[in-house]
Parts: sequence; C-alpha cells; structure tokens
Amino acid sequence: IATQLAEAGCDVAIHYRASETEALEVAEEIKGMGRRAFVVFGDLDCEGDWQRIIDAAVSDLGGLDVLVNSASVFSPDPDRHCNQNSVPADGFDDSRWATTYRVNALAPATLSRYARPHLEKGDGGVIINLSDISASKPWRGYLAYCSSKAALNAITVGCAKAFGPKIRVNAVAPGIAVFPDDYDSTLRKKLVDRVPLLREGTPGEVAKLVRFLCEDGDYITGQVIAIDGGRSLVS
Repeated sequence: IATQLAEAGCDVAIHYRASETEALEVAEEIKGMGRRAFVVFGDLDCEGDWQRIIDAAVSDLGGLDVLVNSASVFSPDPDRHCNQNSVPADGFDDSRWATTYRVNALAPATLSRYARPHLEKGDGGVIINLSDISASKPWRGYLAYCSSKAALNAITVGCAKAFGPKIRVNAVAPGIAVFPDDYDSTLRKKLVDRVPLLREGTPGEVAKLVRFLCEDGDYITGQVIAIDGGRSLVS
C-alpha cells in the first residue's frame, strides 16, 4: 500500500510496531522512487500512542491527505477445550478481546478523529480502513477478530457520514490476500477451492484498490468493498 501510494505521487509516513527493519526498507524503496518517506513507531494497543502517531506523521510530512488504517490483530479465540485454568470454558478471554478491539476498531476510529482536522484542510482527504470479509460471516474460533472487523465496518460508515463532505471514508475487505505462516498446503487448498475465481488474492491487488479509492474514487464514500475473488458470495 505504501509503495502504491508513493507511485501515485504521495510522500508517505510508515507506521510500525515490531517491524522496524521492514519499515525502513520500504522507506528506502520509496525514497528511490523520488518521494519522501518516514517511519513512525507506535503500539496501537497503547492508547497514549495514537495521538503521537498522527502528530509525528503530520510533522514529518508537513500535512496529511490520506490515512490508511491497516494494522490488525489476527489470532484465534482461546481453545474452549483447553484445560488451562486461565482459559474460560466458553472460549472468551477478556484480555484478548480488549486488545483485539483496541487495535482493530478503537485505534482506527481514534486515529481518524485525530487526523480529521488535518485531512479537512485544502481539498479534503481520504481515510481507508482495512477490514475483512469475515466481518459479515464470522468464522468459528475467531469471534473476537471477526466482530472487531464488523465494528470497523460500522465505524467506516459512521465516519463517512460525520466527516463529509471534506473527507471520504471507505473500507477494503480482503478475502485471502496473505496466508498465515501456520496454514499448511492442505488447508490452503481447501480455502482456495471455495473461491469462485479458484485462486488466492495478493497484497498487490489490495494495494491497487486502496490506491484507486484514494486517487480516483471521488464519489465513493461509506462503502465496504470486498476484494475476495467472489468468496463472500459462497455460503
């Protein structure tokens, strides 16, 4: 997403938590494209970092035209059959849910609020949230994650209403874009076989959709756009 927006002519502030090396590599790649690039550290599980991330990005860039909320916590709910005393019998874990909702829903909402006065300057700005097709069809064992993405979809629509007409707010909902490392070949094939286009998607395809919404989607706001090869059409 960062390099696609750089190709579109944007200078970019890249947020990272643990992947400093990778963030710096992307920044160098963008600089090689003739654009300015900065890296900004922040832990989205820490509410005190949210304002600082926006302030740092605005300071480095000299303003703000686009905010992309793409960071996410993706982890299964606790195993309800686990014998550990720390795991509730119904699979709910207050700490896990709190972190998931803080990172996946509350942080994007608050970052958007902090970014709003900067995005409203000039011709207006764009906010893109990275959701998931599972928001409307939750997976078994991932209720915290899926419901947090449903909350993000509602935040997207609500912010589109509240922030217009100066700011457009949309969400992109991928299906399969990057498989988790622990998904073996059998599971990957099973998932791909349920996609009407019979292939997995790519991060590049998601990034191009984000770029389109920023660059050419002037009359699109409040939408959650699936990019999933048709997977959400299948029951």
